[in-house]
Amino acid sequence: MRTPICDFARAYGEGNTLRMHMPGHKGEGPLGVERLDLTEIRGADSLYEADGIIRESEENASRLFGCPTYYSTEGSSQCIRAMLCLALLHAKEQGRAPLVWAGRNAHRALLSAVSLLDLPIRWLLPAEASYLACPIDAGFLEAALSDAEEKPTALFVTSPDYLGNLLDISALAKVCHRYGILLLVDCAHGAYLRFLTPSRHPMDLGADMACCSAHKTLPVLTGGAYLHLASHLPTSLRERAKDALALFGSTSPSYLILQSLDAANPYLEKGFSDALSRLQRDLERLRGRLTAAGYSLVGEEPCKLTLSAKPYGYTGEELADHLRREGIECELSDPDYVVLMPSVKTEGEALMRLGDVLTSIPRRAPIQTLPPRPTKHEQVLSVREATLSPSERISTERIAGRILADPCVSCPPAVPIALCGERLTQEDVLAFSYYGISSVRTVRE
Repeated sequence: MRTPICDFARAYGEGNTLRMHMPGHKGEGPLGVERLDLTEIRGADSLYEADGIIRESEENASRLFGCPTYYSTEGSSQCIRAMLCLALLHAKEQGRAPLVWAGRNAHRALLSAVSLLDLPIRWLLPAEASYLACPIDAGFLEAALSDAEEKPTALFVTSPDYLGNLLDISALAKVCHRYGILLLVDCAHGAYLRFLTPSRHPMDLGADMACCSAHKTLPVLTGGAYLHLASHLPTSLRERAKDALALFGSTSPSYLILQSLDAANPYLEKGFSDALSRLQRDLERLRGRLTAAGYSLVGEEPCKLTLSAKPYGYTGEELADHLRREGIECELSDPDYVVLMPSVKTEGEALMRLGDVLTSIPRRAPIQTLPPRPTKHEQVLSVREATLSPSERISTERIAGRILADPCVSCPPAVPIALCGERLTQEDVLAFSYYGISSVRTVRE
């Protein structure tokens, strides 16, 4: 498989062309990669009007993923916004009023998309939901749709979620399609799922659109991501994919990230699946070792390791500090969990070292305190109205009764505790405090 973007950038970097164009470093600098950092010069193509080397590379990726696939250099956040834009366009083409239903554990990028597009949204909150997990199943969805006077035009779910839980996308897709609803999947953490045997990628399980952050689980630079569309979608909608991405993307996309996505293609075609199988075997051995030591593990995602810390007698932050002192940095820690994200670039010896450190930590009496659970709120303003209203930052203990203007959460995990436009409650005071958020931006009274 050719790597047309890499080939062009390498040839240009090795040439003697006088660079009278951006970027200002002119191919030289302290990082050592400046000669490969380009802009849309002749022959380099243009990401949102691709008809040359970028188009060829995206076609390579499309063959690998088995569906039309488009590059993002601004992560899955850009792709989430593009998916919502396409869902809105699809509703208008059908003469329907757009309405999106979304799992409560959606990434904050969904809120920004809803705000920018002024999309009506309804939040789904199964009884078992937590802030990071929202186990929507086909029965729950069927019951919600049966009771709804106004049916949505799209359902937005997150699978895998940050803890490694996977939804039954195939079952959800069947319900959605029976009702004429688009199924949109935030699969930011699951690009590698396509290369399992069998595939567990949402596009192979019936999703209409999905986003995947290549940089999270594949050997790709930070910011590299994919927007996937199902081949069965109307041509008119697929033709607007680039427009939707361009609406939210920079006109100066990173050519270093594009080269990274391009270079990944031949590796994904040959070699990656074998490396992935090796990683799965190594992780299964590590899971067995940790379980035998008394650790509680969470999630079904095969290449993520999530520890429920309190049953072992620690908070997630305490376990993360233990790891950090031994030179191991985790993906996420909070009062309850430690999330570890190995990849095919993680050697078996490294996983053995991780196991040695974790099993050397003495087990203590379980911590019994439970995390707060999300509750239903009064939606006073739309997401857009709240986001664009004059606001002020106030201390967390004073937020009860106020209307949230900004999610006030960082990434990771970037899952809002409350949602823009909702009236905050005393339960929210406890939840923000539990997760260490001392001040919140609310609509000015």
